[in-house]
Amino acid sequence: MGEIRVGTSGYKYDDWVGYFYPEGLPEREWLEFYARNFNTVEINSSFYTILPPSTSAHLVKKVSEDFDFAIKAHRSFTHDRTVDESILHSFHESLKPFAQSNKLGCVLLQFPWVFKYEHSNLDYLLRVCELLADYPLVVEFRNVGWIRDEVFELLRDYNIGFCCVDEPRLKGLIPPVAVATSEIGYVRFHGRNKEKWWQHEHPWERYDYLYSEEEIAEWMPKIQRIAESTERCYVFFNNHYQGKAAINAKMLMKLLSGDVG
Repeated sequence: MGEIRVGTSGYKYDDWVGYFYPEGLPEREWLEFYARNFNTVEINSSFYTILPPSTSAHLVKKVSEDFDFAIKAHRSFTHDRTVDESILHSFHESLKPFAQSNKLGCVLLQFPWVFKYEHSNLDYLLRVCELLADYPLVVEFRNVGWIRDEVFELLRDYNIGFCCVDEPRLKGLIPPVAVATSEIGYVRFHGRNKEKWWQHEHPWERYDYLYSEEEIAEWMPKIQRIAESTERCYVFFNNHYQGKAAINAKMLMKLLSGDVG
């Protein structure tokens, strides 16, 4: 059975102060504090701005030897689909400090809902994965059209991990399937705030949701099943508003340890 690693999607949130980070803790110490509670983190800022190698190296130095990172691919790969040689080079350079220190868990390619299952998009997906073939890859789809056996088989053929998700049960979104297509298992909890998923004033409103222990427990057999067929299974909570992700991540860790009641 592969190791199950639990963390959060991002760690650098001002609204975590008082909920997860102690009042008065300097921002420069947030990652070190986080790493005393979890052994992995998903870096989401890399989606908006490709990290300078110096920033990547700084993050690596802040954590222990046993800690690793999942790096979200820059939006040019997934949303804009405007990858050129300059972007590709910069992204490779940003990953080097993680890879060279053996702290790169994987690269996450998260495609938007409008990226639907069709041959041209399938071809594009494979081209992007070829450009990033030096790294362990995981792909997250948002559109339910990708949930089909032939897609899972293709991902297995190319050794690309599939990201399982928990999100609102809304038409067109990905259902809570548990599938592993590479040696890496991956699960993201986005929350179940269906009222704010499509219509919200601020982006954080979509992820303003605190899971109950019973809701997380629904995933326990699925996570364990994924771990049984992978070398490592990552579980990240993206319901980040006011530290809810950290609360639920600790809740899952407690369930996995059997320390309940």
